[in-house]
Amino acid sequence: MIAENYPILNLFWSMLIFFGFVIWIWLLITVFIDIFRSHDMGGWAKALWVVFLIVLPFLGVVIYLIARGHGMAERGAKQAQQQQQAFDDYVRETAGTSEADQLAKLAELHDSGKLSDEDFATAKAKVLG
Repeated sequence: MIAENYPILNLFWSMLIFFGFVIWIWLLITVFIDIFRSHDMGGWAKALWVVFLIVLPFLGVVIYLIARGHGMAERGAKQAQQQQQAFDDYVRETAGTSEADQLAKLAELHDSGKLSDEDFATAKAKVLG
């Protein structure tokens, strides 16, 4: 009733509903990604979660976030770390520098006095992982 008298309030309400729907779609996609990324669930558990999310989408997202939300960030960080490691390995392989080559260059810089003992140890630890 109030929204009919105030068109700006009607516009605000429409925008709130629209962006709420976009956020919910984003959450639903994130939950689906997390389901298929998770290695601690079997195939049947994943299938049941997917069916539950399709049949009762709003309730399914809320229940998933309550039940398994604590591990979503951990799985996402683990995935990002694996991708970064794969990228670093690819760059090393493409550039043609191996860990042995990098260690040899570090030793050469250390022997020539351009690197202190502390800097050499830090760089060596970084190269070795």
